[in-house]
Amino acid sequence: MEVQQDLENYKTMAGKVDLVDREARQHLEDYLAGVRHYDQEEYPLAIHFLERALEGYSTADVECRVLCEGPQRFEGYEYLDYKVTLYEAIADHYMQVLACQHECVRELATRPGRLSPIDNYLPLHYDFLQFAYYRVGDYMQALECARSYLLFHPDDEDVLDNESYYGSLLEGLVDLSSIKPREYAVMFLRRHKLEAHLLQTAAAGLGFSYTEPSYWSISGSRQDEHRIPSGAHGDQADGTGQHQGKKSMCKGDRELREGGPLLYSDVTFVYNSEQLNGTQRVLLDNVISEKECQELQRIASGIILAGDGYRGKTSPHTPNERFEGATVLKALKFGYEGRVPLKSARLFYDVSEKARKIVESYFMLNSTLYFSYTHLVCRTALPGQQGKRNDLSHPIHADNCLLDPEANECWKEPPAYTFRDYSALLYMNGDFEGGEFIFTEMDAKTVTASIKPKCGRMISFSSGGENPHGVKAVTKGQRCAVALWFTLNPLYRELERIQADEVIAALNQESLGPSEQGINPKDEL
Repeated sequence: MEVQQDLENYKTMAGKVDLVDREARQHLEDYLAGVRHYDQEEYPLAIHFLERALEGYSTADVECRVLCEGPQRFEGYEYLDYKVTLYEAIADHYMQVLACQHECVRELATRPGRLSPIDNYLPLHYDFLQFAYYRVGDYMQALECARSYLLFHPDDEDVLDNESYYGSLLEGLVDLSSIKPREYAVMFLRRHKLEAHLLQTAAAGLGFSYTEPSYWSISGSRQDEHRIPSGAHGDQADGTGQHQGKKSMCKGDRELREGGPLLYSDVTFVYNSEQLNGTQRVLLDNVISEKECQELQRIASGIILAGDGYRGKTSPHTPNERFEGATVLKALKFGYEGRVPLKSARLFYDVSEKARKIVESYFMLNSTLYFSYTHLVCRTALPGQQGKRNDLSHPIHADNCLLDPEANECWKEPPAYTFRDYSALLYMNGDFEGGEFIFTEMDAKTVTASIKPKCGRMISFSSGGENPHGVKAVTKGQRCAVALWFTLNPLYRELERIQADEVIAALNQESLGPSEQGINPKDEL
C-alpha cells in the first residue's frame, strides 16, 4: 500500500519524474481519460476518448480470445483406472478454451496490479456516451448509445427515460426505428450469453467444473453505487455531469445512520457529515481535557519509538518528518515496570475506550465495535528540511480499500485493511505548524474539509472509499494523536488490545488485595 501511495505521488511530480507504465492497457487508459473529461464537463474530449476506448476494447478482446486457443491443463483423470475417450478429451479441451475466452470480460476490465475488475465496465462506455452526446447536441448518437446500454440493462429507468426524451427531440426528423443499438454491443451480448449457456450446460451434463462469475451482473440493473446521472430532461438535468454521490464503497447493506448520543456530558459536538461535506463523518471537541492532553504528551515522550507501527521506518510517508509511536500494551508494560507513571499508561487505555464508545453510539451501530488497531503516534518536522515543501505528512488514502483516483474507485482488496469499518483520530495538541487533517473527493485532490488539530478534538468517520483523507505537512514542531481503527467483525479484534484488557483486569484485581487476586499482570505482560 505504501509503494502504491508513493507511485501516486510520483505521478503528480510533472517534469521532475519520468514514469513509463509498462503494464498500461491503452483501452483502459482511454476509458479513464474519457471519464475524467466527462467529470470536468469536457464532453467532446470525453466522447473522443470513450469512442477510442471502445475501439481498443474490441481489438483487445480479439487478442485475449486468441491467446486462449493454446494447450490446456487436463486434470482430474485417473489414467490408470479410467480410459479417456477422444471425444471426452476434445470436449474438455474445448470447454477450457471457452471458459478462458469467457473470462476475457473480466480480464479486459481489470487494471494491471488490481484484483477486481471495474464493475459493469463495457456498458458504462455507452452510458457515459449517451449523456455526453446529448450534451453536445448529437441526439441520434445519444439515442443509439442509450439503446446500446439498454441491451445490457433493459430495466434501467434513468436511461429508459432518456431514450424517450431523445426520441422526442428527433421525432419528425428521422425514422426512430432506424436508430438501433450498436452492432458490436449486439454481437458481444449475444456471444456472452451463448458462452454462458454452453458452460453451464457442460457443468451440468459433462461434469465440467464451472461457476458463472458474479463480478458482472450482465442482465441485471446497476446497483445505486454505480449509477451515472442520466437526467437529460431540460432543467431537471444534472447540469454538472458528475457522478451522483461519490461511490460509497465497502458499506455493504449496512444502514448508515448518525446523530446518536455522545454519552459524555463534557464532549462537544462541532460538525456532522453534511457540514463536513461528506458521508459518515463527525467532528467533536473536549473528548479529553487539557490536563489529560498534557499527561498523554508526557507519557508519549517516554514510550514512543521511532518507526513503531511503520515497520521500523522512521519517515514512512515523507523524508521531511520523523514518525514515532506506541501501542496501548507497550504503555501498560512501561507503566508496570515503573518507566512511566502507571496512571498515565492507564489513561491511554481509558481515553481510547471512551473514543470507541462515542463512535459506536454516535453512528448508532447495531453491533459491537471492536478495536482493530490503537496507536499513539507523533510526527515531528525535521529541522532544515521544510523549505518549499509540496508533499503531505500522510498521502491521501482510504483506510479499508486501495484508493485509485484515476479510476474513481476504491478497491477493497489486500493489502488494504479491508476489515476496518470506522476510524478516529483524537488529537493531543495544537502547538505546531501545518498538520491539518483533510478530506478529499475520490480524485485525491479536491479538498472537501480541513480540520486543525487541537487538544481534545476528535474526528471520526467510516473507513471506506467514501472518506479519502490525508494530513498536510507538519512544518514546525511535533503533532501527536491517538489513532484508532475499529471493526465490526470480532475475528479481526486487535490482539494487543485483548491482552491489554487482560492486564487492566489483572491490575484491578491486584488493587483489591492478595486474597482477591486472580490474574497476575506481570504474566500477561
